[in-house]
Amino acid sequence: MIDLHGFGHLLLAGTWVTVKLAVVSLIVGLIFGLLGAAAKLSDYKILRGIGTAYTTLVRGIPELLIVFAIYFGGSAIVMAIASWFGYDEYIEINPFMAGVTALSIAFGAYATEVFRMAILSIPKGQWESAQAMGMTPSKTFFRIILPQVWRVALPGLGNLFQVLLKDTALVSVVGLQDIIRQASTAVAATKEPFTFYLAAACIYLILTAIATGTTHWFERLSNPQARYKG
Repeated sequence: MIDLHGFGHLLLAGTWVTVKLAVVSLIVGLIFGLLGAAAKLSDYKILRGIGTAYTTLVRGIPELLIVFAIYFGGSAIVMAIASWFGYDEYIEINPFMAGVTALSIAFGAYATEVFRMAILSIPKGQWESAQAMGMTPSKTFFRIILPQVWRVALPGLGNLFQVLLKDTALVSVVGLQDIIRQASTAVAATKEPFTFYLAAACIYLILTAIATGTTHWFERLSNPQARYKG
């Protein structure tokens, strides 16, 4: 057993923060990904340009720089707006919200390509058949196309979520009390870095295993043939 010297509750609290950060970022990131895919597949050139610029820019920048840009840049923008109303004190962006924003933007950029390829894999005949039945494009997408898109996109999204789960550690640099931050606090007090960083690694491995199992469960749930066979 690893002796945590009474700091186990801090690691548990950090684990809860990490899970919340990952789940909220996943939900918001999926929305970004769907919007990005819709933009890149749009008939309008300006929307395609926006979607391409989004994925190209975000995927070309390290996630850590995005966290810094959102956290410090967001504070600068808010302070600039507040100065218009005569407020001159420093305003700090909430680390959790900065982390959610940064990780969602990064996740959405990669999810955009996953969704785009999944949508393109759906035969065009299904769009045409729905149109012939009088269904609107939006109703066709949400009732016919999107359920099939999830089945195709799930493996790729599952891999992206595991990357997202590990990237949550980056937000500790702006003060979020996640697993890494709490482990660092324990290390500073006990001078035992190996013990607490090993414990943090074990926690991440457990979370990753749970995420993998959940992804496989969703894959089986979305594939009736595999579900009945299994």
